[in-house]
Amino acid sequence: MREQSAIVSPSSAQVPRGVFAPGHLGELGRYLPVELVDEVLAESRTVQRRLRLLPSRVGVYFLLALSLFPSLGYVRVWDKLTAGLPDGGHARPSEKALRDLRRRVGPAPLKTLFEIVAGPLGQPRTPGVCYRRWRTVAFDGCSSVKAPDQERNLNWLGKSRTRLGWAGYPMIRLMALCETGTRGLLGAVFGPAEHGEGFYARQLLHLLSPRTLLLADRGFDANDFLQAVADTGSQLLIRLNPRRRPAVLAALPDGSYLTLIGPLKIRIIDAEISMTTSDGRRVSDHYRLATTLLDHRSDPAATLVRLYHERWEIESAFYALRHTLADGQVLRSADPTGLEQEVWAQLTLYQVLRAAMVDAVESVAGTDPDRASFTIALEAARDHVVRGPDPLREGAIGTVGRIGRAVLAGLLPKRRLRTCNRKVKAPMSRYYSRLTDPRPRSSSTIEALDFKIHQAPSAQPPPKTTAPADGRRAGRGPGRTGEGQRNRTLQLMRTDPQATWKSCDLARSLGYSNIHSFRASMTRWTAEGLIRKVGRGTYMLEQGWTSPDLTDRVTR
Repeated sequence: MREQSAIVSPSSAQVPRGVFAPGHLGELGRYLPVELVDEVLAESRTVQRRLRLLPSRVGVYFLLALSLFPSLGYVRVWDKLTAGLPDGGHARPSEKALRDLRRRVGPAPLKTLFEIVAGPLGQPRTPGVCYRRWRTVAFDGCSSVKAPDQERNLNWLGKSRTRLGWAGYPMIRLMALCETGTRGLLGAVFGPAEHGEGFYARQLLHLLSPRTLLLADRGFDANDFLQAVADTGSQLLIRLNPRRRPAVLAALPDGSYLTLIGPLKIRIIDAEISMTTSDGRRVSDHYRLATTLLDHRSDPAATLVRLYHERWEIESAFYALRHTLADGQVLRSADPTGLEQEVWAQLTLYQVLRAAMVDAVESVAGTDPDRASFTIALEAARDHVVRGPDPLREGAIGTVGRIGRAVLAGLLPKRRLRTCNRKVKAPMSRYYSRLTDPRPRSSSTIEALDFKIHQAPSAQPPPKTTAPADGRRAGRGPGRTGEGQRNRTLQLMRTDPQATWKSCDLARSLGYSNIHSFRASMTRWTAEGLIRKVGRGTYMLEQGWTSPDLTDRVTR
């Protein structure tokens, strides 16, 4: 028979008693009340059959406490949970009993708990949470979650090969969808690192909606992935691989241009970003961004370039999760079931800590969540676990409690712009060190940040040229690259979009003397879906490329 909860309601001033007393998480229990844990256990059918010294509810809180104290053993973590209990005299179980408790609980309740607490944390009015009417979110993966080097873990995860040999530990690839304004998690999945980031990201696409704007890096620029994101109704702002040079459908006044990637209409922004550091160093980088925000008037190119850098907030989220909360420790479990349980517990604990931080900063109007210190919130949570369960004297869930007051007392200063060379410190890392990285080796303040939007590649036919008098073949000349050749050809064909065009006539009209090279280019553009072949040496524009249709703008 399932035991009834010892706490009647979240607003009750009572605390769990008897064998349920160690089942607490200090003040964080406001976000994970015992009623919720009991319902999750009942749903996953993991409630104890007989009530003894270690009920299943206590096992859930014990697992969360293991993530709160990653460097301590089982019994020492148990001592933390029982140190502040008012009635005392609780039995001290053996390590084997606590391991058996973990096996009995399993990973299912922790996964369900995370799915319940995961989601947007910030209000739309909170600074940094929204761009216009869209909540900004970001995809990224982390493959530095280390599992013990045990046979069962190796059978599941395998090992990664580096430039210098095999990695020391099996690695779990963690993929998260993060709210950039608060660094809260909307969802997460994980598994063997042999699967790429795109494989895991597709499992989280259902979390996107017409109210979100997705930011992502070059690892997510595949055509089918862009289309899948757009199919959810979400907007996107994703960096493209610099080798991708989309054809120009229509140039826009701010220098960006419209194109088609498959059937999806996309706006491309080519920008040169230059920063001047406090030591006088000037560093530049090129960004090519793709977005479904097609209106250059409501979403200027420079504004979107600045917005894209919010994507880096997910890196800060992973740093807090892996290095601050988990302290860079190798996970404890020697089998895949235990690893799943641990990771779900870590993610759940991370999310409730973020919830406590957001509640604190939102109690002071205009405070940016970036100023809340995860380290302060974590240390306060650890202290209050040792003090004992929170009797909820501070009020209902969502009010500022002792953790929130600690966060507000230690608000970080307004973030300054700074830059630093990315270093590879692991001796067996699979990543190459960028010895030619022009950025400074130590953190330096950015004194000036400039954006230059490159104009869309020209689509105007160049003046016709004549062959040199000595009979040599004419060179490519300025602007006669494959990209410019393609754009000029499409522009010429668009003057009569329903007509059929001979490759020789196009080459002659555009002033290209090497007809064989031009025909090879036409074949390549056919494979790219820009034109279609309707006869021998005869081509037509594909339907989507016949007209730019500038009135068709995304306004979701």
